[in-house]
Amino acid sequence: MHPPTDSQVSRVPTQRTPPEHAETPPVAPAPAPRRRRLGLVLAVVGGALALVCLAGAAIAYVAYDRFTAPDRSAPDVLVDNYLRAFLVDENDVLAGEFECADAAGLAPLRQLRADLTAREKQFQITFVVKWGPLDMRVQGERADVSVQLVISYLVDNLSQTEHQRWRFGVVQDDGWRVCTADPVS
Repeated sequence: MHPPTDSQVSRVPTQRTPPEHAETPPVAPAPAPRRRRLGLVLAVVGGALALVCLAGAAIAYVAYDRFTAPDRSAPDVLVDNYLRAFLVDENDVLAGEFECADAAGLAPLRQLRADLTAREKQFQITFVVKWGPLDMRVQGERADVSVQLVISYLVDNLSQTEHQRWRFGVVQDDGWRVCTADPVS
């Protein structure tokens, strides 16, 4: 609202302070530097990423261990896996995963494999070892598993087959393990 026209106030010119004498208005404090906030965000994100990577590594290790561990869950499963590793694949390292610490009782089966290998070299033939159903008798922490091995080979385009009955002694020791292998007469 303006003062009336006959007022003295309206006749006085407005007085302004020259710019060089003007007071500077108070300056608001500067905002916190973004670097600190950015550093904090990066530290939190980096920490979370490290935890996710660590959890992923732990899950990968457990999954790898579970999927690659030999199956020693039951005596018949154990003997089947052991025969495959020892006679078919001839993988002593894998077969060792199924054996007792004292594997002296497995000497007859080792002798069978050595004999088959020697005859393969001598006669230039290849033996194929298969087996039928496994008969299992469990008595507490011990079990006997019987199986008939079918050993076949070709000579002059004629298939030859030999059947051998074997008994495997297994014990429960952090999973089932093969301790003895004996041919049954």
